[in-house]
Amino acid sequence: MTVRRGVLLGLALPVLAGVLTGCGIRATQVPTDFGPAPSLVPCALSGADISTQSSRGVPVQVFMLCSSTLVTVDRSVRIPDGTAEAERRVLVAQGLLDELAEAPSAVEQQAGYTTAVRGGMTVSGPRGKDPDDTLRLSTAPENLTPSALAQIVCTFSDSAAAQDDGSVLLGGPGATALRRYDCTPEVRSSPAAKPPPSTEDNTS
Repeated sequence: MTVRRGVLLGLALPVLAGVLTGCGIRATQVPTDFGPAPSLVPCALSGADISTQSSRGVPVQVFMLCSSTLVTVDRSVRIPDGTAEAERRVLVAQGLLDELAEAPSAVEQQAGYTTAVRGGMTVSGPRGKDPDDTLRLSTAPENLTPSALAQIVCTFSDSAAAQDDGSVLLGGPGATALRRYDCTPEVRSSPAAKPPPSTEDNTS
C-alpha cells in the first residue's frame, strides 16, 4: 500500500508542475525580488526638459497647475532692445500671458502639468487716470476662473510686470474698476479654492 502511494505521488508531481507552468506560474524555491514598481514622479522635470523650454529670449518663470497646486516652469519672452520701461512692462505681461495659454509640452503633460488660462487674451497698459502700474486684461479678472486668475496674478507678481511689493494692479476692458491682487502661499497651494485676495484701487 505504501509503495503504491509513493508511485501515485511521484506521478502527480510532474502533472501538477505542468498545470502551474500552463497558468504562467513557475515554481521556485528561491525568493525573487523584482524591485519596486515603476512610477512617474508628478510635477518633476529633468534639467534637460527645463532647458529646452527657456532657450530663446529673456528667461522668465510662469505658474502652471500641477497636483492642484501652482508650480513654476521656466519659459522665455522676446523683448526688443531699447524698449521703454512702460512699454516693456506690457510686453513682458503679454509674453507671460501667451506662455500661460500655451499647452504644456508632452513631457510636462506626462508630469501632470496643465493650465486654466485660455488663449486669445490680451493685456494693455494704463488708460485715462489709471495708475502707471495698471495692467488691463481683455477679459475682466472677475470673469476668469479662480485657477486662471491665480496663475496670472502669481506669474505677474514674480516678474517685471509687478510693483516692488509683488502686488499686481489688474482691471478689465473699458472703465471697469481696478483691483490690486496678491499671490499668497494659500493661493499657490490651493489656486482653485477661491480668487486671489485683492483690494479695490481708488486712485484712478
